[in-house]
Amino acid sequence: MRVAVIGSEGFIGQALVRRILDDATIAGQGPVTQLVRLDTHMPADAGAEAGAPPVQRCLAGDLCDAALLAQAFAGGIDCVFHLASIAGGAAERDFALGLRVNLLGTVALLEALRAQGEAQGSCPRLVFASTIAVYGVPLPEAIDEQTVPVPSLSYGAHKYASEVLISDYARRGFVDGLSLRLPGVVARPPTQGMLSIFLSDAIRALAAGESFTCPVAADGPSWWMSRPCVVDNLLHAASLHPDTLATGRSFLLPVLRLTMAQVVQAVAEWRGPDVLGRVTYAPDAKLQAQFASYPPLHAPRAEAAGFRHDGDAATLVRRALQ
Repeated sequence: MRVAVIGSEGFIGQALVRRILDDATIAGQGPVTQLVRLDTHMPADAGAEAGAPPVQRCLAGDLCDAALLAQAFAGGIDCVFHLASIAGGAAERDFALGLRVNLLGTVALLEALRAQGEAQGSCPRLVFASTIAVYGVPLPEAIDEQTVPVPSLSYGAHKYASEVLISDYARRGFVDGLSLRLPGVVARPPTQGMLSIFLSDAIRALAAGESFTCPVAADGPSWWMSRPCVVDNLLHAASLHPDTLATGRSFLLPVLRLTMAQVVQAVAEWRGPDVLGRVTYAPDAKLQAQFASYPPLHAPRAEAAGFRHDGDAATLVRRALQ
């Protein structure tokens, strides 16, 4: 199986690459013989462990570069994980950059896969990392798989447009694509441009013995998932039988709905009760509305398809810090 990870050097991409290299297989799909890693920047030592399968090819450049994509998929590709994106805050500050990376890059990727498929008579699986930001704010009293997306940020709008395009390319037989609407993924390293980074900052700081001022209320509920759990779901998506996609190619994933206080309590149960005295709350109304006022979420179709959340707050915290 020939696999490509687009956005391979990002927070999720690095973990996905490591899992593929460690396992050298995708359940139900057989051994991975070749791994293509593509990102804007590629570390000098990327692919240094390429002495055993899967063989690695590491490419750096712009996702909108048709020649680069043709090079990436030369010889054929069976499965592509599309993780490349510009975060919501950065996309709001720089509309042109967000449009180019989050939407036009997806169009370029779909066109490259269409060209490859038509040349080789193949229909590669495409797993796209979408986002719960497609729903926008304010949210309804509950979210389920029939809730209509109404994005309120350019990031969510571009991701939703990408979902629609992926479904249409699949309808035409160009790709076998599907989209996963990811929640807040923890625990990310400190980063600029991501409005929801406080979700990760809280876990990292408190687990490290530091104090933390939380920008949302203690009882503010968010949707949570650890990075290892996201990787589990991405790999599961790659193995889904086409029949599972007959009723739709966008999946609202099951999540843990937890308040900040519940997550802080889980850290305290692991690191000690002093954690509770190191957190203060100074709610920001905008962040509270966007990231800590989430209603109950119901995803029975995704659960029936085999997608999973972390299980409980304690497991979330431990897996988030792996």
